[in-house]
Amino acid sequence: MTSAQEKKCHAIIHTAAIGAAGGNLIPVPGVGIAADIVAMTTMTMSLASVFGGSLTEEAAKAMAITGIKNSMLKQPIQTLTKELSKIVPILGQVVAPTISIAMIEAAGWAIAKDLDRKFGAYH
Repeated sequence: MTSAQEKKCHAIIHTAAIGAAGGNLIPVPGVGIAADIVAMTTMTMSLASVFGGSLTEEAAKAMAITGIKNSMLKQPIQTLTKELSKIVPILGQVVAPTISIAMIEAAGWAIAKDLDRKFGAYH
């Protein structure tokens, strides 16, 4: 990954994380995961273009879901805390978006590295 690609990835991943955090402000368990999937699908398609690749929405969504699953398996307590915190007024609206940002950032960089390996070989 070149320095220019890394900067583009950083902007894409951070924007997606902030967008997902906004969706996690809604105090309903489960809505945050849906927001995370939407943000990560868009993020994955954008990341692919950084490396000169192209993904269908379905392929990007599959990668996003895999990324979220991997994050959930690596950080099960954070995932549970994120969703359960929404039951507690105000606290959930602080905790859930914060955890979502961390999870999207981690998954985003894992996806970026995977896409770099996948599409970087062609350039």
